[in-house]
Amino acid sequence: MIKDHTPYYAVIFTSTQTENIKGYTEMANQMENLAKQQDGFLGIESARNDVGITVSYWKSLDDIKNWKQQTDHLIAQQRGRIDWYNWYKVRICKVEREYEFTKKH
Repeated sequence: MIKDHTPYYAVIFTSTQTENIKGYTEMANQMENLAKQQDGFLGIESARNDVGITVSYWKSLDDIKNWKQQTDHLIAQQRGRIDWYNWYKVRICKVEREYEFTKKH
């Protein structure tokens, strides 16, 4: 995913969706592509079952603030509140250390 840039920041977006998710996948893909163009973006991971969790990684708190205020992202946020989400929570965390495991075949 990302090379070790510690410390860095993780934005954890946890949500539940409404029954009406028309257009959601397209907007999510568009937002991911747009985020990748933003200064300070390091990577993204996402999973969805009953609860969706998307974690985006950023170099600084200012980079996160700028992303939150990006015009197209503001439109997507508004659409999410109106159409796609029953509930969501955002957590911003500082990542001090990371490690991983990869099974060798």
